[in-house]
Amino acid sequence: DGSKWRFLEHKGPVFAPLYEPMPDKVKFYYDGKPMKLSAPAEEVATFFAKMLDHEYTTKDIFRKNFFKDWRKEMTSEEKTKITDLNKCNFSEMNEYFKAQSEARKQMSKEEKQKIKEENERLLQEYGFCLMDNHKERIGNFRIEPPGLFRGRGDHPKMGMLKRRIRPEDIIINCSKDSKHPKPPPGTKWKEVRHDNKVTWLASWTENIQGSIKYIMLNPSSRIKGEKDWQKYETARRLKKCVDRIRTQYRDDWKSKEMRIRQRAVALYFIDKLALRAGNEKEEGETADTVGCCSLRVEHIKLYPKMDEQEYVVEFDFLGKDSIRYYNKIPVEKRVRLQHLFHSISSASPICTLFPSFHSRCPLQTSILNKHLQELMDGLTAKVFRTYNASITLQQQLKELASDDSLPAKILSYNRANRAVAILCNHQRAPPKTFEKSMQNLQTKIDEKQNQLSAARKQLKAAKADHKASHDDKSKKAVELKRKAIQRIEEQLMKLQVQATDREENKQIALGTSKLNYLDPRISVAWCKKWDVPIEKIYNKTQREKFAWAIDMAEKDYEF
Repeated sequence: DGSKWRFLEHKGPVFAPLYEPMPDKVKFYYDGKPMKLSAPAEEVATFFAKMLDHEYTTKDIFRKNFFKDWRKEMTSEEKTKITDLNKCNFSEMNEYFKAQSEARKQMSKEEKQKIKEENERLLQEYGFCLMDNHKERIGNFRIEPPGLFRGRGDHPKMGMLKRRIRPEDIIINCSKDSKHPKPPPGTKWKEVRHDNKVTWLASWTENIQGSIKYIMLNPSSRIKGEKDWQKYETARRLKKCVDRIRTQYRDDWKSKEMRIRQRAVALYFIDKLALRAGNEKEEGETADTVGCCSLRVEHIKLYPKMDEQEYVVEFDFLGKDSIRYYNKIPVEKRVRLQHLFHSISSASPICTLFPSFHSRCPLQTSILNKHLQELMDGLTAKVFRTYNASITLQQQLKELASDDSLPAKILSYNRANRAVAILCNHQRAPPKTFEKSMQNLQTKIDEKQNQLSAARKQLKAAKADHKASHDDKSKKAVELKRKAIQRIEEQLMKLQVQATDREENKQIALGTSKLNYLDPRISVAWCKKWDVPIEKIYNKTQREKFAWAIDMAEKDYEF
């Protein structure tokens, strides 16, 4: 939901291109024999063929789900014949797609320019809407093509067929008095509605999890900017009353009511560890991921003493997107003894950590958020994450601020951002090209060190020459050699800083916190204060998203 609009006009979405059948020379084989597939079955087969080199296609659950959904697209004759996925040979299809991909890379400049111009034409026609006299950029105006669902982690639905979205699946939202988007010839929309209380332009329900997908405005749009600003203003309001809230949940640890004690311990974890609250979800519908409220006994271990610290809790669970959360932290004595020890000592590993909220129900996010609303208007568990992320960045930047060179300042900023990413558990797998790119960087560093060594020898020779001749020409040569050394030293330092930054960043995703949890005004003020070009911190898309913050003038913004 967003602010109410009065007028909304747009062209509707761009649909995925229709399926182009495989050339006759590219064969699918079943049990060693070539077999011509019907168009619907062939299209779904190509989805699997494209992924042949991916580990997904080796997973049993993926293969089982794919085969089940593929059979639904087959003719009765195909169904009778194709009964075993292990007897299917997609290798020729796979080679064909690899060759196509290679051909795209080898395109001439003119061919690439043609594609670029066509994309630009589509962007101009479909990528903007008119909302209350403002031309606004649309975020994702292209409908995702059909394919196989991957999911994150060990998702029980991986391998299922993501169906093609057609005009008949789409609800269009625009104003009554606008030119309504036209569906492709011979088709019609599911519905055209005029709901000015929401800011989406089109929506549909995807078939895998039954979730609703939306076409929304671009993050750089006016309404998105306002919502962003409101989010950070709410986190700033929390800053003013966080001490009172912390005092209250500590007092609640002593409550006679178990549900109040449990709620207070959950809030302590959400605040101290920036844990997500963990939303209720259907069993078996998604991978087994949890948040604070849905933690089970098996996800934590207690230690009276560990690494010279008392009352340590060890967390180990899969969080959002199946990313493992592992952390060991000392907790306050009352949290460990009165609540955690009591819960764990008598419970089975699969029991919820916060069991007795009402009847036999675990602590629910909705109930926790309702309590937070009473503590501060607009307060939810997520606001703690935004607040703790932003305040961490601000504190880190104060400690790291220095008069260093520009590359060193950017390294300092990335280190501050990294501290936030670690707090929020924003991990990533090291990029596949990581080792190769590090080797390339090291080669450049070695070359630069050789250059520096040669330049120092040249300076030494120039000094000796000047000592012998004492003329202006030799003096000038010494100065030039000195400047050359200075330039090479700066270039070397830049490469070394880059290598440090890349190594430290190997398994940390900085983008998520930068885009969603960090008040951009902190970064903008820091850039202004230390003369760091804003382009070094935010890329073009991020600068568009945070235009509202970049326009501010202060150098000493306090979150």
